[in-house]
Amino acid sequence: MNMVVWSATHTLQISNTSITPNEANRSATDDARACRRSPLYHDNLLHATTATATMTSLLSATNAVHSRNGQKCLPIHNSEPNSAVLSVKFDGQNLSLSQQPTALDIDGSNIDHGITQSPWERRFSPYEFNGGTTLAISGPDYAVVAADTRLSSGYEILSRNVSKLHPLTEKCVLGSAGCKTDVDQLRSVLDIKMKVYAHNHRKAMATPSVAQMLGNTLYMKRFFPYYSFNVLAGIDSEGKGAVYSYDAIGSFERTPFSASGSGQAFLIPLMDNVISHKNRLDQKRELGSEEVVEIVKDAFLTAGERDIYTGDAVEIMVITAKGIESETFMLKAD
Repeated sequence: MNMVVWSATHTLQISNTSITPNEANRSATDDARACRRSPLYHDNLLHATTATATMTSLLSATNAVHSRNGQKCLPIHNSEPNSAVLSVKFDGQNLSLSQQPTALDIDGSNIDHGITQSPWERRFSPYEFNGGTTLAISGPDYAVVAADTRLSSGYEILSRNVSKLHPLTEKCVLGSAGCKTDVDQLRSVLDIKMKVYAHNHRKAMATPSVAQMLGNTLYMKRFFPYYSFNVLAGIDSEGKGAVYSYDAIGSFERTPFSASGSGQAFLIPLMDNVISHKNRLDQKRELGSEEVVEIVKDAFLTAGERDIYTGDAVEIMVITAKGIESETFMLKAD
């Protein structure tokens, strides 16, 4: 085993070979000269010099920024003869750095720029709830579907005349509330599928088939659902009124009536009593389409009084074997 030790006579022992200290110094000097002649040595020296220059430049720029702290550096362009400037301070630790604070001074110390202090938390949602209420009621030979025309975002009314009803066939209408962009995209997808079916089969799709197709379309987007609350109303192959209720991912059922949107909670209890005749002792009777239309108007008046996202007008469509009849009933505009 090779050992490297210093003996008592200052002689270096390496592999049983004696080297005096003078010889060791001459060897180290030769190695250093050879290293400086190596290209790798010059590359490392260049990188070290560049890093030092970069650090020096960064420190100089930082010191220059701090040296201007508190100086009047933001001019105000106005019509006054003496143009004013704003004194801006970024640290807030020494507010009297340039002068005492005045009415035009801005202390930026409490502003979180996202870099000098804690970063901002930014949230993004692909969905936007634009409000609206839809209602559909089925009868013995008709179906009535209605929706308000207000388009909202938060506490802002974006439009007062946006239809939430979309006829898919001459005997079937889709009512959708929720996110306007998702509703438009859903309508486009359904229209394409309806046209493909009409070209392939030379006929319009039946209402139960449209209901199944809508459920499949919503289920296909179950991992990133359409933010759309849908009701489907129409006439089936037997000429009876049909209403289908949906959730966000395509689960649906045929019901006597259905409501969706921001005013759903106000309409369903009323429809349970008036249409389904629940919790009543008088005899249930069949309602004509004209009487159902009046009930729909009263229901939307009630919802509009209690829901800020429902209002302006209600669009009502009556679907029969002869086709679709439409009318508009004005609601309050506030």
